[in-house]
Amino acid sequence: MSSQETPEENLPAEQAADNGGVAVADEKHPFADPGLPPHEHRIQDIDERAAKRSERTVALLFTLSMLSTVAFIAAFVAIPVDKSIYVWPLGHISALNFALGMTLGSALFCIGAGAVHWARTLMSDVELVDERHAIEATPEVKAKVMEDFRQGAKDSGLGRRKLIRNTMLGALTLFPLSAIVLLRDLGPLPEDKLRHTLWAKGKLLVNMNTNEPLRPSDVAVGSLTFAKPEGLEEHDHDFQTEIAKAALMIVRLQPDDIKDKRELEWSHEGIVAYSKICTHVGCPISLYEQQTHHVLCPCHQSTFDLSDGARVIFGPAGHALPQLRIAVNDEGYLEALGDFEEPVGPAFWERG
Repeated sequence: MSSQETPEENLPAEQAADNGGVAVADEKHPFADPGLPPHEHRIQDIDERAAKRSERTVALLFTLSMLSTVAFIAAFVAIPVDKSIYVWPLGHISALNFALGMTLGSALFCIGAGAVHWARTLMSDVELVDERHAIEATPEVKAKVMEDFRQGAKDSGLGRRKLIRNTMLGALTLFPLSAIVLLRDLGPLPEDKLRHTLWAKGKLLVNMNTNEPLRPSDVAVGSLTFAKPEGLEEHDHDFQTEIAKAALMIVRLQPDDIKDKRELEWSHEGIVAYSKICTHVGCPISLYEQQTHHVLCPCHQSTFDLSDGARVIFGPAGHALPQLRIAVNDEGYLEALGDFEEPVGPAFWERG
């Protein structure tokens, strides 16, 4: 409707004047109040059949959202991870990722489209005008707000239009199942893999540089040697995973310099073996101070005292480095007497 077809009493300028506003800007009021345009009824406000059609449309969108969520879960379970399909113009893509993206996107879109269509066609669209008030509302204003809220809830038809309400609740209830499925399958459960390494009774300590078993004579006082378990080779497909837990650093101290009783018992002639993995965020420790017997993590400067059970003396690390109990076998080689007594590396939530 153009302004020429609008009665003069309904023109914005006239409304502004009636409401105490300023129709024409002047020096005292530099901004004119255009007022509100006349309210126009929607077809759904005057035709119940049109309202029913909109109600069914909203319910259909919420129902499609529920079906999309179910399809998302079904695709996640049924489609193999390695299956690919051709989709123009994307080319060959993962069938699982395509199905999950389409179903999840459809579920979200249908919920949003249903809510927007409900608000645009069935909820009240009458303009409410309130004068500005102080930040802290008076009891009368609070009562009015609550009354407006109740009136809005009534106008929305949530209680009267049970089909919309039930399908909306169904869509909103089913959709979070997608997140539960995704969170459950972010990766395989660690089980007790973080608590065990390749070290076991009788495993030889192999020099990381020479790839030869270590003898006590190979470890000089004040030196730092890195070792790995016997049988672990760099060409193994799981080498990086296993060495990240089993990497070992070996230091020879004077037995009189060892302060911790258990450390002395688990050593051999002053040779101590500790995990190389920092207990802060898992960086490899590589710096050794011969005079102080301290080892330093280069990432965040966590410092451990190897003469006192590898306890933390500086930095963000939360606990001492695990020690590996060692001895010498009949052939004169250093060997492990078992695995670490505690998990190596940073703490994790289920460690206890």
